[in-house]
Amino acid sequence: MKDTDIKRLLYTHLFCIFSIILSIFIPSFFLENFSILETHLTWLCICSVLVTVVNLVLYLVVKPNASSKRSSLSYKVTRLLKCCVYFLMSCFSFHVIFVLYGAPLIELVLETFLFAVILSTFTTVPCLCLLGPNLKAWLRVFTRNGVTSIWENSLQITTISSFVGAWLGAFPIPLDWERPWQVWPISCTLGATFGYTAGLVISPLWIYWNRKQLTYKNN
Repeated sequence: MKDTDIKRLLYTHLFCIFSIILSIFIPSFFLENFSILETHLTWLCICSVLVTVVNLVLYLVVKPNASSKRSSLSYKVTRLLKCCVYFLMSCFSFHVIFVLYGAPLIELVLETFLFAVILSTFTTVPCLCLLGPNLKAWLRVFTRNGVTSIWENSLQITTISSFVGAWLGAFPIPLDWERPWQVWPISCTLGATFGYTAGLVISPLWIYWNRKQLTYKNN
């Protein structure tokens, strides 16, 4: 494992963190009374779009899994359509899971769905960028611990930390504190955002610290 690969990973993650920062501050210059709490749904949409765009651009530039196979235009279009379908399926699946775990079934449907969208942005989009619409590769990375690069190691950490952050964010909701950020699903989306950001920071540091112990099949 080369230190340059870890640096590329670190710089990529810094840009992803920067996209979240932009989603907080840039819209306030163009949208009146914009804030994360007061216009939470608007912020969710902006954050999701910015994070997705930055992920796509970074993976196109960095190309961690560059391959010369099947590079025809029809293949690329088919792959893009499959990725869009996978993303939508992820959003609807998360929405159903949230409802099963206690989210309102009829009320706050838009809020619940946008929470599913932002969580899919933090978890499914990086998987699609790195692994593509390949369920076997997803199972290999997340169930068999068969990572083949530091990028897949990082993907594990950021995905798990996003889920953990969203889960921890649900704990303050039933508490009788009467805080504005306790309204569904604000604390969960903030928890997922903090978890995703923490994963972006922790994963390069963890990989660098354990670089001598990490071995990959492709290396």
